[in-house]
Amino acid sequence: MSLKEIFKFIPEVTKPSEKKVGFNTKLKWTLIILVAFFVLANIPLFGLSTNALERFEYLAIILGTDFGSIISLGIGPIVMASIILQLLTGAGILNIDTTTTEGKRFFQGLQKLLVFFFIVFEALIYVLMQGLQAMPGFTGIVIAQLIVGGLAIFYMSEVCDKWGFGSGVSLFIGAGVSWRLITSAFQFINQQGKNCLLDFGNTPCSGKVFVVIQSIIDKYPVELISALAAIIATIIIFLIVVWAQSLKVEIPLSFGRIRGYGIKWPLSFFYASVIPVILTAALVANIQLFGGILENAAAPCLIEGGVCTGTAKIASYFGFLGHFVEGQAISGLAFWMGSTNLLELFIRGGFLFKYLIQGITHILFFVMFCTVFSIFWVKTSGMDSKAQAHKIAASGLQVAGFRQDERILESILDRYIMPLTVMGGIAIGLLASITNLLGALVSGTAILLVIMIMFQFYQNIAQQHSMDMNPAMQKFMGG
Repeated sequence: MSLKEIFKFIPEVTKPSEKKVGFNTKLKWTLIILVAFFVLANIPLFGLSTNALERFEYLAIILGTDFGSIISLGIGPIVMASIILQLLTGAGILNIDTTTTEGKRFFQGLQKLLVFFFIVFEALIYVLMQGLQAMPGFTGIVIAQLIVGGLAIFYMSEVCDKWGFGSGVSLFIGAGVSWRLITSAFQFINQQGKNCLLDFGNTPCSGKVFVVIQSIIDKYPVELISALAAIIATIIIFLIVVWAQSLKVEIPLSFGRIRGYGIKWPLSFFYASVIPVILTAALVANIQLFGGILENAAAPCLIEGGVCTGTAKIASYFGFLGHFVEGQAISGLAFWMGSTNLLELFIRGGFLFKYLIQGITHILFFVMFCTVFSIFWVKTSGMDSKAQAHKIAASGLQVAGFRQDERILESILDRYIMPLTVMGGIAIGLLASITNLLGALVSGTAILLVIMIMFQFYQNIAQQHSMDMNPAMQKFMGG
């Protein structure tokens, strides 16, 4: 049986019959998916004994999940499938022409198969390597729940892609980051489960805004400076990202048959948008996550000094991924790819030279992979100069001063699109990695992602639904 025949048996979300889905319909489905996501994130796994992954809070943010819930896999399988497929396509190992309808279908079918593979694979790894340890006799049940949760996330994402305002993956990340940003600033239930507002003078708060107030009252200068630094860093990152998001190149176009009328075709400086950062951050998150799971699985036999067998033996081969303490990598590949809050270390006097080297390697890793993923994404998602030239020509537009010819359009767009792709990839990788080192309320990458995602949703809504949305919503959107 060929792959194309297998693809026919894969269930898929039906595309809307109408060419343009209305604003109210998109709003309804986006809200339904958003509510379903938060509901599933609060359903704990039945039969779970120990959640060794709860300490990996940063990874949960990037993977759009809540470890220990039925959707513990989050967007991990979707992103890993996309990474693998893009690398294989970009390296020329897979030769798929995504500019044709048949090529796109084959690419999407292959991507779905890879997603299903990673859902099953990651569910097995999480449980068998004891990241999510099941109670005796419940191993199969916990694995089955993870697979069901992974499939739910995948199809919810597909519904959002086809019936909502945009990418489901982006929606899940944006929702998770927004929630954690609010709780990081205003959390009044501390780690001991006590409400600090009921006994503000004696019970320490977790939210940075409350920490600032308590530090002023109790005269704790280090805690005050640390909390203020996190809040100020968040505001600075927000302003920088908003400014960088507005950078674009505009190509003047004119209507071939109507003289005197023209428009400007905008090309964003971050041409590949937020996708390269999502893929790079997810890659780092998965390496750190699997490193922690494998170390946890190998720990018993390594500590006892015995002979490792079974899954523990397999896990012991991956020690190069790193050693972890409280969810933080302190050595190995995961440490050098990861980041540490340098600002916090300076304030508290714990800065070491190795953290500076780690910061440099973290920046280099992000810049390199964001650039690679930018190029691969533009080439495989119909954003290259050939696809854009076809879109412009189909709209009856041409570059002012040139005759109407797709080849001419393509050659002109070549001067802009690939340089923007590379420069945008480098810039967004640099911005994401440096903000990670500043120690904001949540990671710099997470803040960058949520701002760019929300801006993208705003642009899509404003451009596509300026006429069919509610008047009150029009006013809110600046229409």
